[in-house]
Amino acid sequence: MSEVMKSLNIPKGVRRVLFRTLNTDRRLMWEKRFDTSYVGFTKDGAQWLKDNTDIKLVGTDYLSVAAYDHLVSAHRVFLKNREIILVEGLKLKDVEAGIYDVHCLPLRLYGAEGCPIRCVLIK
Repeated sequence: MSEVMKSLNIPKGVRRVLFRTLNTDRRLMWEKRFDTSYVGFTKDGAQWLKDNTDIKLVGTDYLSVAAYDHLVSAHRVFLKNREIILVEGLKLKDVEAGIYDVHCLPLRLYGAEGCPIRCVLIK
């Protein structure tokens, strides 16, 4: 996974990235059953992204940023010291690759470790 992250050539200074993966092409967010074969981060991919970019927000197009077999290890990398915000469950079907302004509007839930948000992309 670290090779995949390296091949993306994410420029320094980019602080937010949304990943539209095969999860969207397979329409996994529209399925009623949870699919453990979804695309997600492994520990080494998450570590490479954290160590080699300025990313502070990672968004993905399924219910977890971490691959099913790496749930704990990849989440630990991202959430250590609360340096990176995770946005999961994005519907990116009609979003083309490109540069956008992204604004995430969370519900304010006191005492919660996560909450629903609405993300707005502006081209």
